[in-house]
Amino acid sequence: MTLLADLLSTVFERRYRRQTPGTHKDGRPLIEMASALVGSTGETSGLALAEEILSRFADLDDTAKLAFFRDVATSMNINPATLRETLDAYEQTPSKATYRAFAEAAEPARQELVRRLNSVPGATGALVKMRADLLRLGGDEPELQALDLDFRHLFASWFNRGFLVLRPISWESPAHILEKIIVYEAVHAIDSWDDLRRRLEPADRRCFAFFHPAMPDEPLIFVEVALTKGIPGSIQGLLAEDRATLPAQAADTAVFYSISNCQAGLASISFGNSLIKQVASDLATELSGLKTFVTLSPIPGLSHWLTQEGTSWDAGNPEMMRKLAAHYLLNAKSRGNLPFDPVARFHLGNGAIVHAVHADADTSDKGRAQSGGAMVNYLYDLKRVAQNHEKFAATRQIAATPDVQSLAESAVLSMTEER
Repeated sequence: MTLLADLLSTVFERRYRRQTPGTHKDGRPLIEMASALVGSTGETSGLALAEEILSRFADLDDTAKLAFFRDVATSMNINPATLRETLDAYEQTPSKATYRAFAEAAEPARQELVRRLNSVPGATGALVKMRADLLRLGGDEPELQALDLDFRHLFASWFNRGFLVLRPISWESPAHILEKIIVYEAVHAIDSWDDLRRRLEPADRRCFAFFHPAMPDEPLIFVEVALTKGIPGSIQGLLAEDRATLPAQAADTAVFYSISNCQAGLASISFGNSLIKQVASDLATELSGLKTFVTLSPIPGLSHWLTQEGTSWDAGNPEMMRKLAAHYLLNAKSRGNLPFDPVARFHLGNGAIVHAVHADADTSDKGRAQSGGAMVNYLYDLKRVAQNHEKFAATRQIAATPDVQSLAESAVLSMTEER
């Protein structure tokens, strides 16, 4: 981690001073306090009010939280009539004044509420948790979906890449951070402290996480990396207890085998693209022998899609599973002609290509259930990721090696013959 990153973490490290439950000083309904905060002009009184609102909200049960979200969504919405009037005025007489009036009318007061709540030291983390509650409780209610867009708009700025700090996670990292890595691991469960140690301590293992200066003890997203000779084709081999450790300088391949988002309240705020590219760049600088950067990724939608399509499949037939996996990755599409598979959408959107598919690559219960044990390598060619990204964004064309393309074509022929 750079000196600048250390300084940022130190300068901005803050804690949210929660009141003791039940010690709230303001007896007004929470929505009245929120309205008062938006209209307040005094900095000291505003800070006290914001802290009171956050503290009281954290102590609410789900029913009360949902009621508060509904109150905020409706009472602090934009005024369509005012918006139309200010837009007409700006269209007729474009000026600084008419544009300001339009911009103010176009922004709902609830955005200003969230901004003012964030003035309390440590409030950023509390607001991330608040959005997690909103996503959990809001369902399909249009008003609450609109409120969530306000949170997303603000979070996209607050969690801009320029504010994020990349930190290596090692076996010597603070215990409270290591505990969170265990809890937040979403791809390949960490079963014990010994399991975590095997992923962090050896010379051929790395882990990196993004942190935000306002949430210094909370990883936002982390990636686990294995340094290998050649491209691996199974997770059980990569994580085997009895595997031989490879000297880092002898590695020619960096394998991103697990990427986990940590904060439910930051859903749809993308960090993974920046994380992978930054880690790949840093590793290439540290270890000159690294020439290949790939993932070993799950294929979480494969089994569901095959069942949905009425395609029979047998996980005990490795070659057929490879063909079906290749066909799925290259041809199964969802809205907007994007890949059906969420992991494929992520890596292809980052500029990676589908490099290879493997059968019996994840023999865990989870791996068997979601993909019949199949996994995939996405290749990050650092010289071509920008070009691949732009091409995928413009045409939705999926870049894949000839081997994967051949497997997909064979699957189509096999399924045609069966029918």
